Amino acid sequence: QLQLVESRGGSVQPGGSLRLSCAASGFNLDFYAIGWFRQAPGKERKGVACISSYDGDIYYQDSVKGRFSISRDNAKNMVYLEMNSLKSEDIGVYYCAANRGLCSEAERSYDYWGQGTQVTVSS
Repeated sequence: QLQLVESRGGSVQPGGSLRLSCAASGFNLDFYAIGWFRQAPGKERKGVACISSYDGDIYYQDSVKGRFSISRDNAKNMVYLEMNSLKSEDIGVYYCAANRGLCSEAERSYDYWGQGTQVTVSS
């Protein structure tokens, strides 16, 4: 069965850190770009970060630049998202998604999606 599974999220205080992982089953991530998306409460799902499978290009949403870091380990068939200096605006359900191509902000470009994991930031 082809699927993506995110690690369990969590609740942190403002300024705290959290590391998410995304594991692929049933297919190899070698030729896939992996994007992380966030759906804040009452908001549309938006792209947060993406790492390309071809040339290693990395993209970040402006609001997370300098705070988040995306990386991949093809040998383990996993992708990670390190989140630092977390703010209330980072709250939401985070999804990883795989696109057999280049990074894209368009959800329609991604073939596989995880179920999502909750990230909460509160004082």
